[in-house]
Amino acid sequence: MPKNLTVDAPTASAAPPRSLWLLGPALVAGVAYLDPGNVASNMTAGAQYGYLLVWIVLAGNVMAWLIQYLSAKLGVVTGQSLPEVLGTRLRNRWGRRAYWLQAELVAMATDLAEVIGGAVALNLLFDVPLLLGGLITGAVSMILLAVQSRRGARPFEFVIVGLMVIITVGFLAGVFIAPPDAAGVVSGIVPRFEGTGSVLLAASILGATIMPHAIYAHSALSRDRFGANSRTRPADAAAEAARTETSRIRRLLTATRWDVTIAMIIAGSVNLGILLLAAANLAGVDGTDSLEGAHAALTAGLGPVVATFFAVGLLASGLASTSVGAYAGAEIMHGLLHVRIPLLARRLITLIPALLILGVGVDPTLALVLSQVVLSFGIPFALIPLVALTAQRRTLGPWANRAWTTASGFVASVLLIALNGALLWLVLTGA
Repeated sequence: MPKNLTVDAPTASAAPPRSLWLLGPALVAGVAYLDPGNVASNMTAGAQYGYLLVWIVLAGNVMAWLIQYLSAKLGVVTGQSLPEVLGTRLRNRWGRRAYWLQAELVAMATDLAEVIGGAVALNLLFDVPLLLGGLITGAVSMILLAVQSRRGARPFEFVIVGLMVIITVGFLAGVFIAPPDAAGVVSGIVPRFEGTGSVLLAASILGATIMPHAIYAHSALSRDRFGANSRTRPADAAAEAARTETSRIRRLLTATRWDVTIAMIIAGSVNLGILLLAAANLAGVDGTDSLEGAHAALTAGLGPVVATFFAVGLLASGLASTSVGAYAGAEIMHGLLHVRIPLLARRLITLIPALLILGVGVDPTLALVLSQVVLSFGIPFALIPLVALTAQRRTLGPWANRAWTTASGFVASVLLIALNGALLWLVLTGA
């Protein structure tokens, strides 16, 4: 926001409604924490190392809370998404295009994993060929995006939250049927590793949890819900209008903290539940390093009902997360290049890489791993600008981060970048 401008107070009809009605953007963005990449990483970690990496899931969820709140705060206070703010700050045309290119590749890699996850789920449930499953997943995601384009943010949120409920039930059903060992869960809270493989899986869990497109999307979702009524006006505007606006933003940020907390509790519980399900029932079972293998192991160990719940949860995960990923990709292009193409047309274009991979017969698990590697490249480009911008008073005014918030964001960024660097190194060296 320019230095000499403040945000105009909304009219009475634009005042925020009841606090419960303010919830939603974080729940939509939180779907990114429940995508097929998360499922694969947590399932493999539990099957191979038991309860060892429980602490990584918990730590990742705490860092995710902070990062998603900062993203939402940027959208609420400025009325702009992170890509839009960067689009105005990056004055060099080629620098802005280079930034857009890496962000676009990250969004496409995310979409790849999610479409493949949906295709695998349809194959497990109905024996649908993978290519056809990818087409069906893409078609359903287009329907969901049409809801967002034509009906607005709120109906889209209702649909995505409904899918999140299905995801939660699908992935947590097995935990209640075959509960984990309490002592094992407690022991997993102690931070430690056991060899290079556990470091690789820890990095995979964090890489699949905190993803760049979720950061870009959350700021845009908050803008769409809460920033649409913002207009600029001279800094010497009436004091009463300034007080009204201050009160409005304070209330929105309070609701946003609750929204992010609820979303992260749900996402963290599901991710932890997936790891505990595997640790309690699939430890040492061969083939659990793939979604198909995990489904087969669940069928053999806990029966077809639990395995079916798992597959339904995986399908809902693919459908919801690919829709949010496409939304994020459209925002990235609009904010950085100032180009907006129809969301459904973009969905068709970004669906092509996933369909090509499914069509030529590339192993779905390998494709998921490679997509996580691409995501690792994009983490620093989203995290560092987010922490830096939300710490600036010229960007957020009195809502800029406090010193401890910026310090926490810096520490989280360093840890995430280091672990994602370790993931890249271990994968590329074959370690």
